[in-house]
Amino acid sequence: MVKIGQIELGEFPLLLAPMEDVSDPPFRAVCKEGGADLMYTEFISSEGLIRDAAKSRQKLDIFEYERPIGIQLFGGDIGNMVQSAEIATAARPDLIDINYGCPVKAVACRGAGAALLQDIPKMVKMTAEIVKCTHLPVTVKTRLGWDESTKNILEVAERLQDIGIQALSIHGRTRVQMYKGEADWTLIGKVKENPRIKIPIFGNGDIDSPEKALEYKNRYGVDGIMIGRAAIGYPWIFNEIKHFVKHGERPAPPYMRERVRAAKKHLEFSIRWKGDRLGVFEMRRHYTNYFKGINDFKPFRMKLVEAPTEAEVMAILDEVVSAYSASSVAA
Repeated sequence: MVKIGQIELGEFPLLLAPMEDVSDPPFRAVCKEGGADLMYTEFISSEGLIRDAAKSRQKLDIFEYERPIGIQLFGGDIGNMVQSAEIATAARPDLIDINYGCPVKAVACRGAGAALLQDIPKMVKMTAEIVKCTHLPVTVKTRLGWDESTKNILEVAERLQDIGIQALSIHGRTRVQMYKGEADWTLIGKVKENPRIKIPIFGNGDIDSPEKALEYKNRYGVDGIMIGRAAIGYPWIFNEIKHFVKHGERPAPPYMRERVRAAKKHLEFSIRWKGDRLGVFEMRRHYTNYFKGINDFKPFRMKLVEAPTEAEVMAILDEVVSAYSASSVAA
């Protein structure tokens, strides 16, 4: 049984990665149904929380069915990070996660996210202060290092464990790599093999199939896997991996009716949480992924991204079911 503090996650938990402008409550709703064992909010700016910025505050919204769920924070100032962790604790998540992995320039150039990989003493001090300020378990998500010459994750893992974090998620790229090239899990495996490491180690990067998930589980010995981009438009990946790990075979992929049902649920929650106009608008980015690989789907996709109201979108989705009901569309 893998545990973070007293949170039991099962024998080989699958985590939904925090993704900016993606991992909001509507998206998390379909991923929870799809089998995610632990989810995180989008990362939240510590400065935004302290300023009481509306967008940052809204990201604190969590729902009971999502549990266990963590609130992820990022920032470059230790005092602000501590204050934001106190604010986040009051929102009653199950844990607090610190982002030391975001590679984007707007974050790293402010001394936050992956920038802390260039200042390990500051990273350790910041983490220690956050651990002290909250009664919740504190976890960290980070990368292998800043660049090829500074892959310091072995040192980082030991030092963060020593000051009290209770789990570590590692993306198998450096900051300089961004999301390019293939994720290297070799060092993730070495962290897990280190006899000093007692906390759960979760691997992240390029897991896009049940076969690859099982291969990496066996090869690198991680306690669980964090999945990000592969879950966008395909929340079934979590249960597919669980089925494959247990039975050694893939379950049947979702048929068109199931794809449409998930898209409708996502849309309905999006509207409840964001309002009619914004809910419909922001859902448009997801249709391509929900129906990826479907033959001759472009005309429907164009109609979906142009439809201005919930009723019109729902009607188009019903048309999709009718149009493909006579076929054996499954992929």
